Amino acid sequence: QVQLVESGGGLVQAGDSLRLSCAASGRTFIFSSYAMGWFRQTPGKEREFVAAISTSGGRTAYADSVKGRFTISRDNAKNTVYLQMDSLRTEETNVYYCAGGRAQLREVLITTNSGYDYWGQGTQVTVSS
Repeated sequence: QVQLVESGGGLVQAGDSLRLSCAASGRTFIFSSYAMGWFRQTPGKEREFVAAISTSGGRTAYADSVKGRFTISRDNAKNTVYLQMDSLRTEETNVYYCAGGRAQLREVLITTNSGYDYWGQGTQVTVSS
């Protein structure tokens, strides 16, 4: 069984930064074979794509709303993916989820919910004005 555990959420003010982490584990889970991503969701709304990273970390993709402010990265030696969030906005108050999807092609980027196989439990990010 694969587990993804997010951490690093919290309460910050608008303009501040946060770094989210997602640690992956599993007896037969090979982290470097999985494309990873971050999504966010508020109650009553669909889960929204935020950022994606390829298996090696060589390719990344971002939602237009976070380009230039958020950075996704991964450390395959530590089985961990990160999301550095700078210049946070109040409307970015959400539960943030990390996700892992088996990469069918080398260096693929997955930007849709349905493309992922595993999800974390989420971490709350609250941005106050």
